[in-house]
Amino acid sequence: MAAKLMQAVQYSSYGEGASGLKHVEVPVPTPKTNEVLLKLEATSINPLDWKIQKGLLRPILLPRKFPYIPCTEVAGEVVEVGPQVKDFKAGDKVIAKLTQQYGGGLAEFAVASENLTAARPSEVSAAEAAGLPIAGLTARDALIDIGGIKLDGTGEPKNVLVTAASGGVGLYAVQLAKLGNNHVTATCGARNLDFVKGLGADEVLDYKTQEGASLKSPSGKKYDAVIHCTAGIPWSTFEPNLSEKGVVVDLTPVLSSMWTFALNKVTFSKKRLVPFIVTVKREGLEHLTQLVKDGKLKTIIDSKFPLSKAEDAWAKSIDGHATGKIIVEP
Repeated sequence: MAAKLMQAVQYSSYGEGASGLKHVEVPVPTPKTNEVLLKLEATSINPLDWKIQKGLLRPILLPRKFPYIPCTEVAGEVVEVGPQVKDFKAGDKVIAKLTQQYGGGLAEFAVASENLTAARPSEVSAAEAAGLPIAGLTARDALIDIGGIKLDGTGEPKNVLVTAASGGVGLYAVQLAKLGNNHVTATCGARNLDFVKGLGADEVLDYKTQEGASLKSPSGKKYDAVIHCTAGIPWSTFEPNLSEKGVVVDLTPVLSSMWTFALNKVTFSKKRLVPFIVTVKREGLEHLTQLVKDGKLKTIIDSKFPLSKAEDAWAKSIDGHATGKIIVEP
């Protein structure tokens, strides 16, 4: 019997950007022992996705083989489960993180590992959920694991800086930091100052102004934790703005970040820069979806595109001026 086919978008080599994406018909994947097959309802595009296509992360993240169907943050409905799957059944609405190695998000169907899949409450839309597995969890875990911040308000209030606060990770970081009753300073472009203020930031800096470029808090506060969501800001800019034991969580680490991290360690500096890449766990996904359900966290959606216009969504992400998440709806 012929395999059932689905619509998908893939690329076959590094480079080319949006023009390298091709619309194809391919067989619907079959879930393995511990996997679920999802009918996708929403897929989020992350900068990481097109950076992989560019080959910028070739030493660490390499598609298993070409052609490759990109994107890994998804939400949808379970239509089939592998023989050892215990926690899900056909008809369940879920959120999932696909593996970077195999991708699969720009398609009508995809397979996800059971342990990287979480139930999605009916109150949380697929588009809202699709932004959480990477962007939401990165913000959450950076704040908790490295920043030492409690999100339930039981910890001692801290001063937090979020750079590029109108981007995918930044918008979650601002909201989550405020959940813990922390003082939040944020940077963004001039057009998004009111937007970021609306997320709960106490102080917002235009990164193109002298004050914004220096990262100085208007109230003179020193930062206990910095969730650094952009690139190109040297340690020498952060260091004078940090409290005695302040930490910069670098979410876009480059070689200079690694050198600073190593230098901080060998000199026993109390101020630290820590490169960070999130490890997705179901527990974190469940926590974030519950916060969205309870109205304590919002996914800000910049725009939605059908799968037939996936290359337009891809180009918009590369352009770098989206306010919130870019969603593709298969």
